[in-house]
Amino acid sequence: MEKFGKSQSAKRVEDVRFLTGAGRYVDDIAPANALFAYYFRSPIAHGVITELDVSDARDADGVEAVLTCADLEAAGMNVAMAGALVDNRDGTKGAATMRPMLAQDRLRYVGEPIALIVAETLAQARDAAELIVLDYDELPAKMDLVAGGETLHDSAADNVAFDWGMGDEAATNAAFDAAAHVVSLEVGDNRVIVNSLEPRGCYAHWGDGRLHVAINGQGVWVPKNAMVAAFGVDADDVHVTNPDTGGGFGMKAMGYPEPFSVAQAARQLGRPVRWMSERTEAMLSDNGGRDLTSTAELAFDENHKITAYRVHSHVNLGAYNSQFGQPIQTTLFSRVLMGVYDVQTTWLQVNGYFTNTVQVDAYRGAGRPEAIYVLERVIDRAARELGVDPWELRQINFIKPDQFPYLAATGETYDVGDFPMLLNRAAEIADRDGFEARKAADAKKGLLRGQGLCYYIESILGDPSESARVEFNDDGTVHIFVGTQSNGQGHETVYAKFLSDQTGIPVDQIFVIQGDSDLIKQGGGTGGSRSVTVQNTATLATVSTMIDAFTAFLADEMGVPASEISFDDERFRADGSNLTPTMLEVAEMARDKGRDDLLVHEERTTLPARSFPNGAHVTEVVVDPDTGVVTTDRYFVIDDFGNLINPMLAEGQVHGGVVQGIGQAVTEHVVYDEDGQLLTATFMDYALPRAEDVPNINFTSVPVPSTANIMGMKGCGEAGTVGALAAVANAVQDALWERGVRQADMPFTPHKVWELLKDGRIAAE
Repeated sequence: MEKFGKSQSAKRVEDVRFLTGAGRYVDDIAPANALFAYYFRSPIAHGVITELDVSDARDADGVEAVLTCADLEAAGMNVAMAGALVDNRDGTKGAATMRPMLAQDRLRYVGEPIALIVAETLAQARDAAELIVLDYDELPAKMDLVAGGETLHDSAADNVAFDWGMGDEAATNAAFDAAAHVVSLEVGDNRVIVNSLEPRGCYAHWGDGRLHVAINGQGVWVPKNAMVAAFGVDADDVHVTNPDTGGGFGMKAMGYPEPFSVAQAARQLGRPVRWMSERTEAMLSDNGGRDLTSTAELAFDENHKITAYRVHSHVNLGAYNSQFGQPIQTTLFSRVLMGVYDVQTTWLQVNGYFTNTVQVDAYRGAGRPEAIYVLERVIDRAARELGVDPWELRQINFIKPDQFPYLAATGETYDVGDFPMLLNRAAEIADRDGFEARKAADAKKGLLRGQGLCYYIESILGDPSESARVEFNDDGTVHIFVGTQSNGQGHETVYAKFLSDQTGIPVDQIFVIQGDSDLIKQGGGTGGSRSVTVQNTATLATVSTMIDAFTAFLADEMGVPASEISFDDERFRADGSNLTPTMLEVAEMARDKGRDDLLVHEERTTLPARSFPNGAHVTEVVVDPDTGVVTTDRYFVIDDFGNLINPMLAEGQVHGGVVQGIGQAVTEHVVYDEDGQLLTATFMDYALPRAEDVPNINFTSVPVPSTANIMGMKGCGEAGTVGALAAVANAVQDALWERGVRQADMPFTPHKVWELLKDGRIAAE
């Protein structure tokens, strides 16, 4: 590891400004003369607009403009939002939807933006929204995940978005017919609201014919390209920036309608315009996560070896195709379909449906938590039905270390792993042998204790390519320009420390530049646990180029052949020369010689393959049968992330991911009524996990270095959530099993658990 990073924990340098109120978030840095934007949104889930009269709002005090979709079109804008499609099983494309930037003719979910009001103050914009006249013919809301119902889009008959499949259906069916044992389970994966600490927001202004849009997102290049397409301008005329961003989790990586109409208002009025979402507004309009139901089936031979796996999922896309909605529960789900088990006969079928709810898209893990949740729940059920220890059943079916690289049935190649070793370590660290004693002690108190295990695997990587540019400045500082975007993960610390480790440049003299499409012409943004792996790989290549260039320069200065000059991460050295300059000193020498070409270095790299983080989550829950309250009592994570660059930040990412998993499993749940009204649109109704809901999370790193990148890393950003869902759910199911409860699905709220126990008691009688 010495060549590639010191693998030492370092405190986050950015926290000083965040904790002292010096962060530069989008609502902090909007121009002082910016007008305020406010959105008039749909009050119903489904209906045809019969009248939209904004004339009184336009005449209201302080109002500068009111924009509707017709106004955007009249200005020459392309108002259609982008949406990704997948291929149906018959080779056709999934249903395309025309998602307008502002509602056009029809309303399809509560909270859909209809009109933008721009005023001198936010209060004036809000008041003007009350003057808008909206009449509509309300239609039945489509809320279930079956074909049929009131049609949302002419392009989607019976509201079916796609019918997708992967694998060998005939061979899988044949394996089930020949199986000694078959186990099936229906698994619900409840919808969640992302609720980043900072809601979405933006501001826009035009100057000298150029558009500048600041968005608190996860990368600048996707929104830049979208702005170019929407306004029909040259790419050089659009400048997008991401300032400090308070959380993203995938939700902020996707496109939304608001920045486009804000930008048009700024163009029309010749003044900057700003918008910041309110919390309930965010709950209504931000992309949701998860929301699918799957039927999973496992076929076994007489020795409890899995011979085939079959899954049929029904997924909710919401009212429109969002930017990446269709691929989330199809192609991304499929990457880890069979998890860590040696099974080559699989079939995955996914049916997607449009409903009168807000769109569903990427949320921490994006398809992989959903896939592992289904698989690890049915594995656990199989152990119960077959009378096999759930830990042993996993060991029987693991891909063994000597099988790597392993080509999975879905086409992914797992590079390396040692699943049996990690599971054995998990049993030791989590004190599995002491569980029965803890369970007996709780039973004396009238409590139920359950233990849950999940062995997960994650496939990382969005864009495999990234660049890094290093510039030496006149004042002795160094800038490193990166193509990713921090949303709170600590990128400024890890990138600066990594560059410092490779070059000897003091970390406090290195400044990370990110989130600016003028300064960084190309980048993949942040998502898919890609950032540190792809960015530091590019940094390594840039440092190598820098060393070569400085070595050639020093050959003349030191009077020795370039082949005799070495660099030891701190200084250049050569036998027979008294000069031992640091990299900063060489840069200063080059500047004095007029060699400005040596002060900027940039390389772009592409990773050849994905890496596959994996590990075991072991948790124990305690259930109070009198109240239904579930307490997550013990939590252990044993992860193989390969080589760690900054162990403290990796552990922090795991903690955050686990908390989000516990939140979905125990406290969080989106509820719509039959008319499509969101009933959980405030924190009074939607329960994010609190400190008291989460135990101390024990994290252990057991690295098996990846062969898919030069550093041997495996991304860690989403892994905590990927493993947490099934670990908690299996633990609750374990606790309830002895009381006759055979089907326990998230979220495990007190009332739901109490009802399950009541029903189990009745069934037993």
